[in-house]
Amino acid sequence: MKGPQPDAPLSPRDLLAHCLRTGRLRIGEVLLGEDFSLRHAADEGRTDLTPFTDPTAARTIALLDAEGAYRPLRTAPGLKRGWVIHTGSLEGMELALEGLYPAALGLWYSFLRGNLSPTSLRETLERQTGMYRVTRLLTNDQAIELTGSRCSSGACLRTVLWEIAPGEPVTSLPPGKRCLGELPADTIPLICREACNLVVAAARPVAKGNLPE
Repeated sequence: MKGPQPDAPLSPRDLLAHCLRTGRLRIGEVLLGEDFSLRHAADEGRTDLTPFTDPTAARTIALLDAEGAYRPLRTAPGLKRGWVIHTGSLEGMELALEGLYPAALGLWYSFLRGNLSPTSLRETLERQTGMYRVTRLLTNDQAIELTGSRCSSGACLRTVLWEIAPGEPVTSLPPGKRCLGELPADTIPLICREACNLVVAAARPVAKGNLPE
C-alpha cells in the first residue's frame, strides 16, 4: 500500500469538508449538498421530498427498500427515494453518512493515509470457525464465480480492493469494480477491504459440495 498522499486529510470530517469544497458530492446512491443536506441522487431537483433534520434518521431510511423489505447490506443498490436530510452542519452530515453507508468515510480516509490493508478472500475464509469452517474448501474457481455474482454492481456498490488470494485478482469483476481510479471525479468511493459476511455465508453451501463423501 502506498504511503499517505502529501495533501492527505487530517480526519474523515476534514475529508468530507474537502469533498464539499471541490464538488465531490456523490457517494453510492446519495447526493450531498453544499448546504449539508443529503438525498437520493435520483431525486436531484425535486421539491416534494419528505424532510428530516435529525441526522440519525439516515439509519431508518437505509433500513428498508422502497417495497419495505429489509436491506441486510447497506451498500446494495435499492436505497429508497423521496427524502432529504437537512443536517445543518458538517458534523451532522458526517453522522448521517455513517447511517447510510457505515464506515465509508473512515475507509477512504485510511486508504488516502496509506493505512488500509485489504484482506484476501482466502485469508478471510481461513479464519472461519464453526459452521463456516467448511468455506475453507472453496476452490479459487468457485470463489471467482461467487464473487462475480455477489460483488457485482447489481449486488453491491463497493469497489473491491481484495483479491481471491495474494496475486490472484477477482477476474470475474470488471476493472471498474476493482480500481478506485476508475470512479468519476465527483464520486466518493465505497471501499470493500475484505469479503463481507454475506459473501462468506454464500460460500458455505458451495464449499459443502467439496466435502468428501
